[in-house]
Amino acid sequence: MLGVDPDGDGEDDEDKDDESDDDGEDMEVIKDETDANLMNLRRMIYQTIMSSAGAEEAGHKLLSVVRPGQEVELCGMLVECCKQERASNARFYGQLGQRLCGVGRAYRAGFDACFARCYAAAHRMGTDELRAAAGLFAHLLAADAVPWRGVLGGVRITEEDPTSSSRIFMKVMFQEMVEQLGVRVLGRRMNDDDNPVVRDALFPRDKAENTRFAINFFMAIELGGVTEPARKILSL
Repeated sequence: MLGVDPDGDGEDDEDKDDESDDDGEDMEVIKDETDANLMNLRRMIYQTIMSSAGAEEAGHKLLSVVRPGQEVELCGMLVECCKQERASNARFYGQLGQRLCGVGRAYRAGFDACFARCYAAAHRMGTDELRAAAGLFAHLLAADAVPWRGVLGGVRITEEDPTSSSRIFMKVMFQEMVEQLGVRVLGRRMNDDDNPVVRDALFPRDKAENTRFAINFFMAIELGGVTEPARKILSL
């Protein structure tokens, strides 16, 4: 009717099917290329870190090859490399991370996200991995390379919140930080009234039992000196 080929609709459907197949193949090719590019980037980052004599050299090399938009991947790879090595090498990775954070906000945000992932996945890490990662973030925090509010704001030290693994992570991190800052400076930073997000994360004030648990946690890891302001709150 009206000069329309009755078989025309079938041809159109076949064309659409062909186009759909082509689109699916194109998406697979793009995904394969993306995965390959990601693997190549990770390999390049790893080889650069392993072949560098020090953190300054590694930072210089990495910043010359990593493109904008790849900062988060670089931060993640640095943390993963650190976790696979001895905890004594955390200082090298901390210095390298500090060098990167000094370049721009994207790296600071990248390590912020990495800390959140490590803290949430602490129960999946072995003791050596926990110690290495904690040492890295201790250096970044002590050096003010990453914002305390962003990194520690998501932590909550109560009986219900942290797992036993995340408590080990926090224990090692704060013990490393006190070695670098001293108990007086560390205590002041942890209890800063101008930074209530950090203060209330580490010493929750919503319930007396939560405050007491946090105090006992830090006293148990021999950091009782940082608990004085919280103990005063309980005595009021």
